[in-house]
Amino acid sequence: MAAHQKGAVEKRAWIVFVDESGVSLLPQVRRTYAPCGRTPALRHRLNWKRASMAAALGYHAADTGRGARLCFQLRPGTYDTAALIEVLTQLKAFYQGERVVLIWDGLSAHWSREMRAWAAGQDWLTLERLPAYAPELNPVEMLWSSIKACELANLAGDHLADVADAAEAGIHRICQDEQLAWSFLAHTGLKIHPPTPHN
Repeated sequence: MAAHQKGAVEKRAWIVFVDESGVSLLPQVRRTYAPCGRTPALRHRLNWKRASMAAALGYHAADTGRGARLCFQLRPGTYDTAALIEVLTQLKAFYQGERVVLIWDGLSAHWSREMRAWAAGQDWLTLERLPAYAPELNPVEMLWSSIKACELANLAGDHLADVADAAEAGIHRICQDEQLAWSFLAHTGLKIHPPTPHN
C-alpha cells in the first residue's frame, strides 16, 4: 500500500534532470565560414579563469500541457556539496511545494553524506541516479551542447562576465522556444509520459 501511494505521488511529480558544466575565457572553438583563402584566427588571452553553470530541466510526469521548466545558475569557481544544496534550495522555491524527482549523475558531491542527510529531510524531493557513464541520458547535456555551439562558439571574451552574458543569452533563447527543451528529452530516447491505454 505504501509503495502504491508513493507511486501515485510520483505520477504527479516533476521529473527534473540536473547537470553542471564549466565555462572559461578559453574559447569554445567551432567550425565557421570565412572567405576563401582567409583562415579565421581566434585571438584571446590565455586565461584559465572559470565559472560553473548548473541547469535543471523539468518535465511534468503526468501533464504534458504544463510544459517544460528550466532553472539556471551561474557562479564563479566550482560546485561542491554546499553550493549544490543552495541550488536545490532555489529549486524548491522554483517549484513552490510541488513534488520533484531529481535525476543526476554519480558526481561525488551529488551523493556525499552531507547531501544525503540534507535530502532525507526534504519531503518534496526524491533523488535518483543516472546509470554510470551515460551522459547521453541527461537532456541537460544537449542544453550545454546547444549553448556551446551557438552563443559560446568562438567567443574570445576579455572578461569572465562576457562569457557569463553569452551563456545567459543562450538560456534565454532556449526558454523562448519550448520545443527545444522537449527535443533535448527526445534526443535521450527517454519517455516521461506513459502511453495512453486503448480501450
